[in-house]
Amino acid sequence: MPKTYQANELTGIIKIDADKCKGCDTCKSFCPADAINGAYGATHEIDNERCLQCGQCLVNCPFGAIEDTVDVVDQVIEKLKDSNTTVVATVAPAVRVALGEEFGMEPGKLITEQMYGALKKAGFKIMDVNFAADNTILEEGTELIHKIQKYVLNQSVEGELGPLPQFTSCCPAWVRYMELYHPNLRQHLSSAKSPQGMAGPVAKIYGAEEVWKVQPEQIFCVGVYPCTAKKLEASRPEFTAAADYWKKKGHTATYQDTDVVLTTRDLARLLKKLNIDVRNVEPAEEKDNPLAEYTGAGTIFGATGGVMEAALRTAYFVLTGEELGELHFEPVRGLKEVKTADVPLKLKENGKEITLKIAVVHGTKNVEPLLAEIEAGGSPYHFIEVMNCPGGCVNGGGQPINPMGTSWTGKFKAILPW
Repeated sequence: MPKTYQANELTGIIKIDADKCKGCDTCKSFCPADAINGAYGATHEIDNERCLQCGQCLVNCPFGAIEDTVDVVDQVIEKLKDSNTTVVATVAPAVRVALGEEFGMEPGKLITEQMYGALKKAGFKIMDVNFAADNTILEEGTELIHKIQKYVLNQSVEGELGPLPQFTSCCPAWVRYMELYHPNLRQHLSSAKSPQGMAGPVAKIYGAEEVWKVQPEQIFCVGVYPCTAKKLEASRPEFTAAADYWKKKGHTATYQDTDVVLTTRDLARLLKKLNIDVRNVEPAEEKDNPLAEYTGAGTIFGATGGVMEAALRTAYFVLTGEELGELHFEPVRGLKEVKTADVPLKLKENGKEITLKIAVVHGTKNVEPLLAEIEAGGSPYHFIEVMNCPGGCVNGGGQPINPMGTSWTGKFKAILPW
């Protein structure tokens, strides 16, 4: 059933320092929600009622006048020092191609094993969000399959389903955009939680009981993401699935699924405070950790088109009984603002041929024409991926800030090369 979103408790993550702001309007040009007020040449301010907390203004401000004000680095360090607390880092795929840049390494360099080594040295247990992204694909892909069966093939399907086209729900800034500006279309969002939304409960339920063998109340879940909007998402009051589960087992504590979020920049500051340099740390692996196992489908979530490509692989196989002939689905790749494709399917059960129509959007404002088609009742699409940040999560508001504004393309290619 499509989610009923509640109000966010954490707002005002991104703020403008009036003493540094030059009123140059650069931030306005990158804001997807027209949430920045102030005349050209005058000090600007952010309207939190409109802001998506995506941080695109922050990473593109030429004067460093915009700040991420939610700083939990010292809080996480204190938790790491507490012998009664198991601190679990749930780490997104885009972090491993960006973290090295904060230590002087080449932008886009993949440092998975060095990152694992640094996290372990700091005292973290590790859950790779790639694992949760694979779970997301299973859920989101299955939901799409059921909708195709119901609305395209006129088959009987159990359960309540939202309408087609189905939008991805992985990006918290995009979800907030839909809630604020097109609430009448919310039912088109997938009911699947984001990878962060799935990672926290898995860590505090299965991870607590089977992997780290501690009480769930002892786990402090730290999301590590390339995204400032993930801080907002983690604070949403409906995301307490683990606590709700354990209350049925006799526990009484209430807590968020993800306790706090560190951006890539935050993680770098934390490691530096602990005198840990990813360039010199001993690399590590997670061979015996089931929560660090993953397929390539989750990895490509970090680039625009990645979620769509991963979901297509699943839907194609279930409906046709065959693997997608070309695993790298080229039509949804690349940096065009809106990409569309037709995917022909020959159903395994009766040989009927149908065409799945898809679209991929990065840069939230670019989705407006597609939303207008839905509101007018004329959308041709079945499935639409939307990522707020240009290029996808690799260019998130929590990534390293390059003064030339170009380093994110290296990260993009590291995740989704061609």
